[in-house]
Amino acid sequence: MILYEYPCNERVRTLLRVEHLFGRLFFFADGADIHHHQIALATLFDLLEISDRTDLRGSVLQDLERQRVACNSLRQHPGVDVQALDAVITEMQLVSSELGAQGRIGQVLRDNEWLASLRGRLSVPGGSSPADIPSFYAWQIKPHEVRVHDLKVWIEPFLALYKGLALVLRLLRESSEVVSFQATQGAYQEMLTGKTFQLLRVWVDPALGVFPEMSANKYVIWVRFSTQDNELKPQPVTRDIPFKLARCNV
Repeated sequence: MILYEYPCNERVRTLLRVEHLFGRLFFFADGADIHHHQIALATLFDLLEISDRTDLRGSVLQDLERQRVACNSLRQHPGVDVQALDAVITEMQLVSSELGAQGRIGQVLRDNEWLASLRGRLSVPGGSSPADIPSFYAWQIKPHEVRVHDLKVWIEPFLALYKGLALVLRLLRESSEVVSFQATQGAYQEMLTGKTFQLLRVWVDPALGVFPEMSANKYVIWVRFSTQDNELKPQPVTRDIPFKLARCNV
């Protein structure tokens, strides 16, 4: 099954974008080729750019506190595994403490003149060529283990943020059961009674060759399946499509 996710608000959309960047960063930082490490650096600068434009640290800390309060409210509910609940709350507190003890995310990178110069060059098409920045080429031809070590040093200041947002998204994703539905003639609509969700998750069989387009508000959830023509343009599906849906909210 292929999983598609749809954020129901901009806060969750930002967390998903940052999670995507971290996934790309970790993948290419472990690569053996110098081009992998260039992509890792460019991704690291993308994370730095997002951190400059939004208060990611504050947002994640607020989410962790809100989820901690929500978990504490479950303590009196019958059937709740108190031991498992306490373990989750303890994990939240540890992650929050680590993230809260940090100053501005990625400040070490901003203070490094060479990285600051490279950040500007990588934003220019072709600006990372040896003709433009020979010091970057000199770094690229260093032994693999040296480059990997440098990348780990530069990534380390972002790890507390990653742990925080990973925990927030994990708890959000685990907050709902997965239910099977069928989209009649490729469309599914569910009327709501004022309840809002933060994240929709849709699983669909890859053999069907379709993908979902989703939207949601406090009145309705809408899932419409499409396929792609020879030019990859989305085309609505008019046959029934079985799928699974999770409506997540904490």
